[in-house]
Amino acid sequence: MASRTASKDIITLRGSAAIVSEFFGYAANSILYNRAVYPEESFTKVKKYGLTMLLTQDEGVKDFIANLTSQLSKWLEAGKLQRIVLVIMSKATSEVLERWNFNIVTDAEVVEKGAIKEKSDKEIMREIQAIMRQITSCITYLPCLDEPCVFDVLAYTDTDVDAPGTWVESDAKLIDNPQMVKLHSFDTKIHKVDTLVSYKKDEWDEE
Repeated sequence: MASRTASKDIITLRGSAAIVSEFFGYAANSILYNRAVYPEESFTKVKKYGLTMLLTQDEGVKDFIANLTSQLSKWLEAGKLQRIVLVIMSKATSEVLERWNFNIVTDAEVVEKGAIKEKSDKEIMREIQAIMRQITSCITYLPCLDEPCVFDVLAYTDTDVDAPGTWVESDAKLIDNPQMVKLHSFDTKIHKVDTLVSYKKDEWDEE
């Protein structure tokens, strides 16, 4: 009789960095779509993570996200990236309305000694699915963005990191007394990503 065991996939530092950076690219697209930062018709549907995902067709945004995920992958592989924050701001006033925080914890042993880990691709995909579903459902609990908005991305790295010329020092773009919702996390066994969205309290909310 044949025996069966739960299959595990080998996860390397480079492979984990690719998974996390790719995840952020899709998550950023999903946030921009679901928060209506760009018009609905500027997105196209693709299949990813066993879900229907939306990707921008705006060339400027596509290039921005492609360059962003490429740089994030390098920092992740070096174990230098601590957090990524996608910030949504008022186009007219630059007031920060939402901060989508992706906190990253890296297994230092893997970076220092080149160790490998094991975890099934399906398990990682299920964890990412849960986050993507929460992003899609965000319209049920986040205040309506009823004005034109723009976005920016902040990267928190170790202090010894040399950033490319396209990156500049920035303030934290914080929100005063924000409301916060913790979302699911996912873990490649090398990089653990915790997700949290903070947002400006709706002026109609009760005190």
